[in-house]
Amino acid sequence: MDLSAVHLITVAVTATAIAALVVAARVRPGRWTVAAARALALVIVVNETSWFVWQAAHHAFTIQNDLPLHLCDVAAYVSAIALWLRTPLLVELTYFWGIAGTANGVITPDIGDAYPSYVFFQYFIQHGAIPAAGLFLVVGLKIYPRPWAVPRVIAFSLGLLVFDAFANLLTNGNYLFLRSVPPGPNLLSVLGPWPWYILWGAMVGIVIFVLLDAPFRIGALARALSKTEPYQPPA
Repeated sequence: MDLSAVHLITVAVTATAIAALVVAARVRPGRWTVAAARALALVIVVNETSWFVWQAAHHAFTIQNDLPLHLCDVAAYVSAIALWLRTPLLVELTYFWGIAGTANGVITPDIGDAYPSYVFFQYFIQHGAIPAAGLFLVVGLKIYPRPWAVPRVIAFSLGLLVFDAFANLLTNGNYLFLRSVPPGPNLLSVLGPWPWYILWGAMVGIVIFVLLDAPFRIGALARALSKTEPYQPPA
């Protein structure tokens, strides 16, 4: 884990900005949230697309590494559409993928260039904006995950895994890190050798999904019980 001053400050600024946005949406809802959601969506799309333009401009783009097939890339475009349309399924994917997957990149970054390079800012904007979108939509705007949200997100995650596995065969790439763990210290590097880290990584992801969904399932159960309990007149 990177404990440098630049990284710690970046994490603190990112967390503060996300918290301010979410609290403002929850405490002061209104028409401004539509503009904020669409502005964040544009930031995500422009930032994500700029990476491919930058790679091409530097003659560094390869089909082995730079197609938008990693979870963070897919989640970026999903989150942008979710912010614009607020479709329940897309909101759920943004929330679970953004926090369980993308947010990990803020804690254990894999960056080729240091601050204040373009790569540094592009990386942290991507890995901060997607969790921000999920928390803004779910916690701030109260678009809560529906019943069976976790199985649905697991199904889409498995679908992406299968798609990326075929993409790796065709491109000789390492999308979704199905062939080897990413460089540097990260969660996958401590989950054993290939292919076991894929299995254990999936299990960890499912546990995080369940934990992220638990407050909403507990809340729904509490509301259901309160409606079925008999009325107790005051003494």
